[in-house]
Amino acid sequence: MNLPILNIIKKICTLTGLLLFLISCKSSPEEYVEKIDLQPSIALQNMYLVDLQSCADYVGALTRTSEVDSLKFYFKKARTQFKKVEPVLSFQDQNNYSFLNAPNLLKVEEEDLTDIKINEPSSFQTLEENIFSDAPDIDAVHKTAGKIHSRLQVLLRNTDVAYLKPYHVLWIVRKQLIRTATTGVTGFDSPVLESSLMDAVTAFAKAEQILNLYDHNFKKEPLKALWQDKFSRAKSYLTEGDFENFNRYEFIKSHIDPMLVLWVETAKDWQVSFPLQMAIDNNASSLFSKEALSLDFFAGRKVTPLSEDKIQLGKRLFHDKSLSSSQTVSCATCHKSNLAFTDGLTKSNGLNRNSPSLTYSAYQQGFFYDKRSGSLEGQIVSVINNSQEFHSDLKSFASLIDQDSSYIKEFEIAYATPIHQNSIRDAIADYVRSLNYWNSKWDQNIRNEINTLTASEINGFNLFNGKAKCATCHFAPVFNGTVPPDFMETEMEHLGVPEAAVTNNARIDTDLGRFEIYKTENRKHFFKTPSIRNIALTSPYMHNGVYKTLEEVIEFYNLGGGYGIGITNQEYQTLPTDPLNLTDQEKTDLINFMKTLTDAEFVNQ
Repeated sequence: MNLPILNIIKKICTLTGLLLFLISCKSSPEEYVEKIDLQPSIALQNMYLVDLQSCADYVGALTRTSEVDSLKFYFKKARTQFKKVEPVLSFQDQNNYSFLNAPNLLKVEEEDLTDIKINEPSSFQTLEENIFSDAPDIDAVHKTAGKIHSRLQVLLRNTDVAYLKPYHVLWIVRKQLIRTATTGVTGFDSPVLESSLMDAVTAFAKAEQILNLYDHNFKKEPLKALWQDKFSRAKSYLTEGDFENFNRYEFIKSHIDPMLVLWVETAKDWQVSFPLQMAIDNNASSLFSKEALSLDFFAGRKVTPLSEDKIQLGKRLFHDKSLSSSQTVSCATCHKSNLAFTDGLTKSNGLNRNSPSLTYSAYQQGFFYDKRSGSLEGQIVSVINNSQEFHSDLKSFASLIDQDSSYIKEFEIAYATPIHQNSIRDAIADYVRSLNYWNSKWDQNIRNEINTLTASEINGFNLFNGKAKCATCHFAPVFNGTVPPDFMETEMEHLGVPEAAVTNNARIDTDLGRFEIYKTENRKHFFKTPSIRNIALTSPYMHNGVYKTLEEVIEFYNLGGGYGIGITNQEYQTLPTDPLNLTDQEKTDLINFMKTLTDAEFVNQ
């Protein structure tokens, strides 16, 4: 038996005589965990630390070998063990999990002008891209592996998951289901090996093992058998596929969503009381439903239910030109409902950027293209105060409409409050929060309400999540940059967007994006990743409106972003620079899929 593993088990075991058993036991640590009848929380602690130690051992081996084949072997072993650790680690310690699983990109954290952190990545993705490159940098491999090994050792010394309750365990299992569906099968954290499917099998097996530790909570015996069947079918489906041809649509529809339904049933059977609402609603039974994501979570406060009175009041304010000093501009000027709340212009009047859609904008952790606002309410105030937009202020507007008896009555009914600048801001924000319909052709099909998707549209989704690598930035179910399954961060990317729609000798657009907020040099040309829902109606595209058609957008990505069209002096471009080599039919399929994301309200219009 591995001595470090033995030491860990010695440290955590409290049963009388257990150490004597261990010394004489010839079974592996994994078998030991399964055989000994422990309290579920103790058994979970044992199992987790055994997996952590095994992962650390393989990473440690990477620091001691310079032979490329050995590096590849030990990396694959370490990564498999990391996927076993993933369900618990990602729930128990999100910061360390994010560090270990980070993309191989410079990490910039900008809290304010006095607190800007720039960190080089030292993660499993960093190792993968180095070890499996044409010319691995052995010294860099050793350095990165050393940092990962040190981090794992800290976790081994300080981790305690014995406090976990049954509701925590249910959250752990569900989080793994959501992660697998939204990032796990997309190659998000396996950019070179594309080992996502087998990674998912490993993580699913561990999630099932964790659930089994708590099987005494089941009051309805058939539910236990159902979980076993669902996991077995899902793992078989993952095993039978290969990354490029895997049917992700069928996987979500026939495996993930049914498991979410079973999860809700299990929570009721266990009679758990959830102390708070996570990003995924505790009653969510489908990933692509209006009920799946909690608006309260994204708002950071209680904003639901969004009553019809609140929505209609917010809509009236949204269209009220009195908000502007000139009395000629309203929110609807730049966000027209028939264009999915965009304006159809390359750049909005008086501004230097394209008008983004407001649909599904509630599901973000940052607003404006440069994320200079942290909330919908803050964005609204900024627009009203901006001299190039409304050139007004909420205080003046509040005084103006406080003379309108109909407004006074509507505020009293909707918010039980007098007219105030804060309640005006909240009402407009709540209206914007209502612009999430979840009734597109895509949504209705994947929820199994209708069956009208074409083979081209389904293939487009599978390409979006596979070969075309779109889903590594535009994450389901919103298809924006807010990263599941925690939805705590909305990513920004440097694509190398040109100033003109050309395919060679391009020049980068002069808009510096996020750089203008904190002047962080390596944040030049970074912009927030928007949702592609209703994208068929929101032309022109990109922050500067440079592309008029979806065909132009797809070709830009297919060529490798800015790098592929001649903008080769941008070292911080986050978009992979290699061409995607999409066929004409694959480009068509991608566009056909994106068109299925148009909500029924706009189709009817």
